[in-house]
Amino acid sequence: MLNAAMKEFAQKGYKNASTDIIVKEAAISKGALFHYFKNKKGLFLFLYDYAMDIIKNEIVMKLNKLEMDVFERRKKSALLKLEVLRKHPEMYDFILAAYMDGSDEVKSDLEDRNKVLIAYGQSILNEGLDTSKFKDGIDPQKAIEIINWTTEGFTKKHMEMAKSYSLYEQNFEQLIKELDIYLDTLKKCFYKND
Repeated sequence: MLNAAMKEFAQKGYKNASTDIIVKEAAISKGALFHYFKNKKGLFLFLYDYAMDIIKNEIVMKLNKLEMDVFERRKKSALLKLEVLRKHPEMYDFILAAYMDGSDEVKSDLEDRNKVLIAYGQSILNEGLDTSKFKDGIDPQKAIEIINWTTEGFTKKHMEMAKSYSLYEQNFEQLIKELDIYLDTLKKCFYKND
């Protein structure tokens, strides 16, 4: 049922998604669906919370806080995101559609949830980072922001590409090498020479 609902919301957005199609795909009765969820909004927000819990458990909680190097922690975060996509490809489409959804009925609920998740994720991602390696004259916070943009852009690019073919078909080692090239370039710009 969850996969059928995620698929329907991902393809049609909140407003145009049909609970009739969801119950038909899931081979359950509409009464059974509404026994667990009061309405379409309740189902949608449950799915969003469910997807966010998976992300928290499989990405945020697996980040090694003992790894204090900015680049290594960002690399690990990007690779964990790609790994989640490999495990749960249907979830990415749903999260992306939900994030972009402008339906008034769910917009403020999603904004509230996203603020909390982003703040939590950023606190974990930035906790205890060693900024002593940055060159003199480099603002560590600005540099970290640029590193974030790079890893987020890299991840988004490969997630978008995964819509047309499975990441299982890609050479995961090649993705790691490509990410290393970007991060090594930034490291040369921002870090002191050892």
